[in-house]
Amino acid sequence: MTAIDSKTRSPSASLAVELGRLEFFIQKFLIIAILTSIGNLSVAGSKAVNDQFMNLSIEELMNVKVTTASRSPQKLNEVSAAVFVITQDDIRRSGATSIPDALRMAPGVQVERVGTDKWAVSIRGFNGVYDNKLQVLMDGRSVYSPIFSGVLWEQIDTLMEDIERIEVIRGPAAVSWGSNAVNGVINIITKKAADTQGTLLTAGGGSFEQGFVGARYGGKINEETPFRVYAKGFSRDHTQSLSGGNANDQWHSARGGFRVDHNRGIDQFTLQGDIFANFDGSALDKSGLSLSPTSTSAMRGHNEGGNIRFRWDRTFSENTSFMLQAYYDRNRSQLLPVGKFDAESFDVDMQYRFPLFERHNITWGANYRLYHNKIFDTSLVTFFPRERTNHLIGTFIRDDITLIPDRLLFSVGSRFEHNDFTGMEIQPNARLMWTPNTENSVWMAVSRAVRTPSRAEIDSLINLTPQFQAFPGLSALPFPIAASLQGGNHFNSEKLIAYELGYRHQFSSRASIDVAGFVNDYSQMRDTSLGALSLSTGLPRQFLFPVIANNQGAALTYGVETSIDWKPRDNWRLQGSYSFLNIDFSSNSAFRKTDPTAGAADKANPQHQLSVRSNYDFSERLQLNLWLRYTSAISLYNVPSYVTMDAKLAYKPTKNTELFVVGQNLFSQNHRESVSDFIPLVPVFIPRGIYAGAQWRF
Repeated sequence: MTAIDSKTRSPSASLAVELGRLEFFIQKFLIIAILTSIGNLSVAGSKAVNDQFMNLSIEELMNVKVTTASRSPQKLNEVSAAVFVITQDDIRRSGATSIPDALRMAPGVQVERVGTDKWAVSIRGFNGVYDNKLQVLMDGRSVYSPIFSGVLWEQIDTLMEDIERIEVIRGPAAVSWGSNAVNGVINIITKKAADTQGTLLTAGGGSFEQGFVGARYGGKINEETPFRVYAKGFSRDHTQSLSGGNANDQWHSARGGFRVDHNRGIDQFTLQGDIFANFDGSALDKSGLSLSPTSTSAMRGHNEGGNIRFRWDRTFSENTSFMLQAYYDRNRSQLLPVGKFDAESFDVDMQYRFPLFERHNITWGANYRLYHNKIFDTSLVTFFPRERTNHLIGTFIRDDITLIPDRLLFSVGSRFEHNDFTGMEIQPNARLMWTPNTENSVWMAVSRAVRTPSRAEIDSLINLTPQFQAFPGLSALPFPIAASLQGGNHFNSEKLIAYELGYRHQFSSRASIDVAGFVNDYSQMRDTSLGALSLSTGLPRQFLFPVIANNQGAALTYGVETSIDWKPRDNWRLQGSYSFLNIDFSSNSAFRKTDPTAGAADKANPQHQLSVRSNYDFSERLQLNLWLRYTSAISLYNVPSYVTMDAKLAYKPTKNTELFVVGQNLFSQNHRESVSDFIPLVPVFIPRGIYAGAQWRF
């Protein structure tokens, strides 16, 4: 739990003391359980819990089919891309209560918590709260925001038990998913309604995870039409600023939704929808903003929204299928004085897959997307025009050519898209998969991808107060300086040429390794330059100093990602991953003279990440899951390296009941992970947390 300052202790301090004692007791219980479990590894029974993925061999896990890489089912070991699958069993055993926390399992993915409700998530670098090179999907529905070029992770959620798997593609996937799928794609795939029949109830709480509850019911309208409905809610505590104060970022959330599937011969229909409401907050770092000295740094806000999705699949044969999907998404957000907006999108997507001659499998499709948003002016941010509607239309084609049956596959394709900001964008891709035998596979790829501009880079004006005194002559000016970051129609798409090489080896039915290396060459990246100094016409008189967004940045990155999967016993599975990343960023920003953070993307990401997970089943009723993580330092934000561990102890007294205790970040009371890069929020510590709960299925 976070420390309570003695000067601000409320009348409910006695309750906090009791909660502290409870947390201390649970911590000791977890430590004793972990030590006891480790000591019993050699004598424990080998009968595993009846889990879908624990009972599979490594060979069977490699044959699990994924769909995100090529938008068609492929065996995991036959995908010519760096792909990692996080299963439902992985999520349940990890104790993760949010999708970003679950993503920490994937190699090459940087997940850094910035506050209770804010994360920075990226693949292969350039991480930030608004990472702009990562496409994120929920069941194929894009949740990428065209306003700020990124993902609002506090709005991306569902009942964690309803997630079937999360497919993580590292590297460009523009042919399949279009612009902004530059460094990778994350596709959160939920279970079919037929797989969620019956009733599920879950509830619990603790220190940081103060309380949570979830409920789901699945039934059938008729034998061909299963459905489910769900609802969930939670409350999470605030974090602590580096000075020891309250960061004012408590988070309360409620969400609900439904899914209906209908099967009719070769046709499958899905109708799915969600609604949500979040109440959250933050604390502004006023030193870098144009705020009055008397204004408060504490902010409370809310966001709400919903979506509805329809999908039609027709499967003619194993190699021939048709898909049509349409969805509508709307959300509203308010966090004053930072911003307030209302955004909606509509998307139609179709795809047709068929064989041609004997060696070709063709996939082609088209999509249309409409974005409409309205952004309200605040003291910090202004958009002109306030309201805008943008259109995107695109088509793609890919040919999978079998050069040598079961041995050599060549894939070539391209996507052609037109957007309102930069016009036509062409994104080709070529991949080669060589499988000399069943134990080895080698793949390589060359890809081009683009990141299109957002409204923030075209229409915005952000009021800032950087330290200009170091610029020659400015300190002697007779009037104060008002600085602003300005967008403009001159801003172009960022471009990437990526080179990838991968290798997979299966040692036996119990062990495998996956290695991927890459070199990414970026051009026309976002940078800043100084505009002309001018004097305001109104009172008070001040000098206006514009900072202009441009495309003068460039970068060369390279790295390697490795994941290892090993089952030394039927009831024990070990998974490890290691990632190395190096970024050389070239910037012409004039701020490099005065601000070390300007144009310093090469220093904003950890170079090394390590993850080791141990899932052990003592019996059909008792499980212990440990997760050790290491992240190297982030020099740009003076964030030191850290080592932490999560642990989950689960006990099933009856077939339909599970009791669990979870410890998060157990190695220290708190640690730092990152800071907000776009809106200057007060840096915070991420606390250690303990929670307990129960789950019932019937």
